Amino acid sequence: MTRTRRDHRRVLERGGQLKRNLDIIRAAHYSVPARQIEALSKDPDVEFISPDRAVFSTATPVYTGNPDYGWRTAGADLATSVFGVDGTGVGIAMIDSGINDSDDLKDAMGHNRIVYKASLIPGQSQDDSYGHGTHVSGILAGNGHKSTGNGFDYLVRGIAPNAHLISLSALDGTGVGTDSAVIAAIQKAISLKHQFNIRVMNLSLGRPMTESYLNDPLCQAVQQAWQAGIVVVVAAGNEGRNNSLGTNGYGTITAPGNSPYVITVGAMNTVGTLTSTDDKIASYSSKGPTSIDHIVKPDLVAPGNRVVSLNHGGSWLQKTYPGNGVAKSVYSTTTDTSAPDYYMLSGTSMAAPMVSGAAALMIQKNPSLTPDQVKARLMKTASKFAPGFSTATDPVTGVTYTSEYDIFTIGAGYLNIPAALGTATRSTEMHCRQPRPTTRSVEISTSDQPAQPQCGVLLQSGVPQQCGERQQCGAHQYLSMGPQRFGAQEPSGGLRRPGARIRLTDLWQFGVRLPSGEQAKSAARPQPSPSSGTTNSGD
Repeated sequence: MTRTRRDHRRVLERGGQLKRNLDIIRAAHYSVPARQIEALSKDPDVEFISPDRAVFSTATPVYTGNPDYGWRTAGADLATSVFGVDGTGVGIAMIDSGINDSDDLKDAMGHNRIVYKASLIPGQSQDDSYGHGTHVSGILAGNGHKSTGNGFDYLVRGIAPNAHLISLSALDGTGVGTDSAVIAAIQKAISLKHQFNIRVMNLSLGRPMTESYLNDPLCQAVQQAWQAGIVVVVAAGNEGRNNSLGTNGYGTITAPGNSPYVITVGAMNTVGTLTSTDDKIASYSSKGPTSIDHIVKPDLVAPGNRVVSLNHGGSWLQKTYPGNGVAKSVYSTTTDTSAPDYYMLSGTSMAAPMVSGAAALMIQKNPSLTPDQVKARLMKTASKFAPGFSTATDPVTGVTYTSEYDIFTIGAGYLNIPAALGTATRSTEMHCRQPRPTTRSVEISTSDQPAQPQCGVLLQSGVPQQCGERQQCGAHQYLSMGPQRFGAQEPSGGLRRPGARIRLTDLWQFGVRLPSGEQAKSAARPQPSPSSGTTNSGD
């Protein structure tokens, strides 16, 4: 819908009520009688009508297991000790359920690093009564203050422990929001970009896809943020176990993670060890391709299972799932089972802030980076997986889930912060990308014989083979997935037989690059939860 006064008046004349303007997508939020919808749809000035759909957080008895080691697995410790970056000077917009004040979110002088708070839900406090946003903010920017000192043997820290946070609450006290509230929060973040140097936006939330990203209001909003120079990071969703359509969890990416203008993040399970060699894909992590546009997603994966982060006593999550409180014995030398400071959650909600924090570190190191360059570096330098699969059995239901390590499950690979910080200079990347052809494509083959590339990278049985340095930046790249791995879908929606190929246009926009890789990973254990941030025990 357009947003002129004349158009507002025409809606009001049909019994509508203006709730708020959503200027960044040339729209507005109205309450309109159902009987008037058809008449509005026939108005020649109305481009599209979309319901104000519900949006959910994407996050799992006192927890006494091992720490998750997620921030160290991703390499944030080396970012500090080797590269000297901690997010200083970078503003990160947190669109979630709010953030509560914490000593872990203060700087060395004791000043609050939550520099701005607002609620986009009428009548709701700007603080976090749900508990999800506070937990996500700790993964993103916690400094471990409450786990520092004598008697502590593990630092519960975030990825960018000195970044500034801009809290824009769009989820209510039970973790539910609406499209219009999230869009209003994105719009607010864009307006505050220069005031707080907002360079990154974290969205650990989502909802089912119902339309192409070209028409989806959430996707239009994140595209505006991306084009305004903000790196937008979104949780992939927790529907990887969903086989309701017989797809074994493929095609379950949630919106706005289906947008090519965001970095979409799936979840890994560190299995409570510091080494990454035993890490596994979380079986609940949503898989691509996107169900309508058939875009390759997720873009990469990061630790997201049983992640320990900030607790807010009295929150809805803490009251409803008190067993997720993390005992002091988990991160100290004591046997104390009280759990006042930290909380454990699982989900792609927890994986997304790992990548948002990484983006903040990259931008601190090189402030000239664009969102496209940040995404390309993160995907290029992500640790690669050899072909393989893993299984996870739900201890409650006894159902076993199988996860394959293909591009629709793990994307470009596993977040590797030191590698991302140490990549080529901006001038080299720009030389690679220019001149930009009008169309780039990926062909995905499910036959025994891999597609033969004209240039770029050939992945034959998952093993990268270079066609030459110069050709790596060419107009086509190809991926062979092996025989009968999956049934690919035609753009028209029809199911294609194994052995067919799909072409996805605009390679750079989709961020699909297939550089050489490293080692194999295996699999996951269960976590039955439908949302991106879950309250159960995880995989």
